[in-house]
Amino acid sequence: MLQISIWKRIAIWLTCAVGLMLAAPNGFYTVVEGHNDAVKEIELSGATPELEAQRALWPDFMPNNLVNLGLDLRGGAHLLAEVRVEDVYTARLEAMWPEVRDAVRRISPVNLQQSGPAELKVRLTDPTKMAEAMTIVRGLGRPVQTLTGAGANDIEVSGDSGVITVVLSEAERSATDERTMQQSLEIIRRRIDEVGTREPTIQRQGADRILIQVPGIGSAAELKAIIGTTAQLTFNPVVRRTTDAAERPGIGNELVPSLDETGLFYVIESAPVVTGEELVDAQPSFDQNGGPAVSFRFNTSGARKFGDYTAENIGSPFAIVLDDEVVSAPTIQSHIPGGSGIITGNFGVEESTRLAVLLRAGALPAQLDFLEERTIGPELGQDSIDAGKVATIVAFSLVLFFMFAAYGLFGIFANIALIINVGLLFGLLSLVGATLTLPGIAGIVLTVGMAVDANVLIFERIREELLTSKGPARAIELGYEKALSAILDANITTFITAVILFAMGSGPVRGFAITLGLGILTSVFTAIYVTRLMVVIWYERRRPKTIEI
Repeated sequence: MLQISIWKRIAIWLTCAVGLMLAAPNGFYTVVEGHNDAVKEIELSGATPELEAQRALWPDFMPNNLVNLGLDLRGGAHLLAEVRVEDVYTARLEAMWPEVRDAVRRISPVNLQQSGPAELKVRLTDPTKMAEAMTIVRGLGRPVQTLTGAGANDIEVSGDSGVITVVLSEAERSATDERTMQQSLEIIRRRIDEVGTREPTIQRQGADRILIQVPGIGSAAELKAIIGTTAQLTFNPVVRRTTDAAERPGIGNELVPSLDETGLFYVIESAPVVTGEELVDAQPSFDQNGGPAVSFRFNTSGARKFGDYTAENIGSPFAIVLDDEVVSAPTIQSHIPGGSGIITGNFGVEESTRLAVLLRAGALPAQLDFLEERTIGPELGQDSIDAGKVATIVAFSLVLFFMFAAYGLFGIFANIALIINVGLLFGLLSLVGATLTLPGIAGIVLTVGMAVDANVLIFERIREELLTSKGPARAIELGYEKALSAILDANITTFITAVILFAMGSGPVRGFAITLGLGILTSVFTAIYVTRLMVVIWYERRRPKTIEI
């Protein structure tokens, strides 16, 4: 007999209700999107009447997850960037100079010779100490921290005519390339996410290129402004101030302009005391005069170095250098042991907020060259959305009509389940934060067509059982039981295909695989449980002697 326990009925209806509730925000996309943006902005910079009004447009107790629209639907920016990994080699070797100098000058005074790209050249005052000096420099090397480079040293040292040349080993270059690309990917992702854009596509392409696609952003130039700012923060000892832009700073020093004071330059030591890589937090704040500023905090090692330097150099100026410009050069008044401080300058609230975002995201390890850039207008995306809506509505309407024409009342049950199925699909897509693209819409249209397939199998099986003179209740029960294996076989094989597409594909292919895979799950659920529950409830109330399918 047809029987479904109370707890199963509650579970089925509750699942449908939760799924439809999760899907509901997509019916008010613009309102919910504005609400979400306002919530993020309030968390970042505090509440304002405008933001509170925007936030109030959607109730806080309701779900607010949306199906993200992809680049082809929403419009946005597309960039292909190449990372200058060689820059990291040069910076790494330049940072070694103080260590090499201190180690070698115990046996002979040394000078930094003008180094070429990715090499450090050190000239000995006493060339007879060449062999001993090279041994000392080789001793500064460290093992390469990768499995492929196990046993190799990170530097190679050679010498000629009193000049020691230090370069990175091949194994270390390979390891550095990998670290640089991973760090660049992570920093780009963090910078883009910090400014509130939605579901960016950030993928490595080849050895040194990164593909960046960001829906909903105004232009490629705007995206480049967010990504391309290096935000390299360093704290350097100040040698002197000067107004001579042509002054030669000397070996081991560099000439850097002041950000605020036109015509003023600082000669600073090239080797920084602390770098922005040791920052753990940066937030917009205000200085003692109420002006916009940025407060920062170092990690443990950075705080120790910062504290030691300030303790040993009270009364001396030190420069806060951001992207090769001195933001400020305060005089150290006292020991600063906490590893925190504040950056002040001639910038507004918006600039201080943006600077804090860039500092929190960290410094890009190398410069990016943008090889390709495109801006996809929202009009093209709107055309795609409209075309997708038409395709979905036509497919949906034809399926509903066919099911009603072919199966009558039972077709109506299947149609109700189909509507619930689409709602559940959008609920799941919202829950997992999926990005909907044109191929994704194709997956939804395909799901609509496939969703009634299980019901067709069930209804045809019930027809066959009715022809053998079984009663309506027994025919319905056997129809569901005997059709189950065929339903599972068909959907499992399709689901496996979707999993393979998701695992092996990327971008739009994955979008199609996600909608297809989730659509199969919701289709099987609605066919086996939701439609059956509606049929059982109808049969319990009517108790018909015969049924027409």
